[in-house]
Amino acid sequence: MAEHNELGKLGEEMACAHLRELGYKILELNWHFGREEIDIIAMDGEMLVIVEVKTRASAYFGEPEFFVNRKKQRILVRAAEAYLLEKDLDIETRFDIISIVVTPEKKHLHHIDDAFYPTM
Repeated sequence: MAEHNELGKLGEEMACAHLRELGYKILELNWHFGREEIDIIAMDGEMLVIVEVKTRASAYFGEPEFFVNRKKQRILVRAAEAYLLEKDLDIETRFDIISIVVTPEKKHLHHIDDAFYPTM
């Protein structure tokens, strides 16, 4: 497996562990809608949470969450709408980002609730 894939997998494992510690229920990992993907779909109480996980080996070029641009946000919203339709859900939904930097010295996780809102 390529090193960046291993880093991404580690980040997703860290994100799931973090969410579980907070009491979230993980519903889906790497859920696909065509070529689009949602990293984690979870429940936080009665709220459906769509989680984008960004993991980097360095913050040299900026914190990982800064790479969730408008285009990626639109993709996540479209995929979330497809998930809600497929599962026949009418539930409040939130979009979070979990930003992770893993270096040889440390692992830093930053969870951003309500990271962005769907726009028309």
